Amino acid sequence: MRAAVLGSPVAHSLSPVLHSAAYAALGLRDWSYGLFECDEKGLAPFLEGLDPADWAGLSLTMPLKRRAMELAVEVTDLATAVGGANTLVRRGSGWAAHNTDVEGIATALTEAGVAAPGSTVVLGAGATAASALAALRELGSAGPVTVLARDTLRTCEVTAAAERLGRPVEVAPLAEIDRHLDADLVVSTLPSGAADAHAERLAASRADLFDVIYAPWPTTAAEAVAARGGRVVGGFPMLLHQAVAQVRLMTGVEDVPVAAMRAAGEAELERRSAQAGV
Repeated sequence: MRAAVLGSPVAHSLSPVLHSAAYAALGLRDWSYGLFECDEKGLAPFLEGLDPADWAGLSLTMPLKRRAMELAVEVTDLATAVGGANTLVRRGSGWAAHNTDVEGIATALTEAGVAAPGSTVVLGAGATAASALAALRELGSAGPVTVLARDTLRTCEVTAAAERLGRPVEVAPLAEIDRHLDADLVVSTLPSGAADAHAERLAASRADLFDVIYAPWPTTAAEAVAARGGRVVGGFPMLLHQAVAQVRLMTGVEDVPVAAMRAAGEAELERRSAQAGV
């Protein structure tokens, strides 16, 4: 059986390492996991070219998470609510769209002891921000959530997701971050390095930090929060646990080898860091 990760750009993806480690640990010698560069226009023809007998599932990165929902014959309630799917699983003659990012975030936070924060600030308003809102709901957090965006005019999708999730949010400009850091948890979904500009502010706050960046790690923001004793969660645990959920969906195996996947992912990140001279 075959599976793969699709996206653009996708060359940096850790998914082949994580999934291949799971297959090896499970003894699935006839399973393989590939990587394909694919944009929104290319997703439909790519799916049409796959032999249903050979393919178990696909992992999807940006910019395919919404397009995947349009092409699926079945979409889970969670993916619909969040507004994006990062997983396609073969179902008969078509594909079922799932969102495992939510499980990845929720499990990563729980694993670090950050559960059901009373109040949360989310930096950024993209697809990951919407998944973070769903993860907070899964954790039972009922406190207020503020989304800080560089451009508040581009927050329609995340606010719509918040309404569907029953978790309405307040929206404010990221430039006003100083006014909103009296929170239990800050979730940064910003691009690499973007949250570092606010490291001193985060260090002066009382909030724990979940930063979705996994390389290079730790980020300056993560180091600042950890230095004053705050709990810090990085992007790798999220990536790991969303992949664990994908392996479960694609293989049908419930007891997924998390330890083997974690070890393989950490080793690959260490290799990349050494290669980059970091």
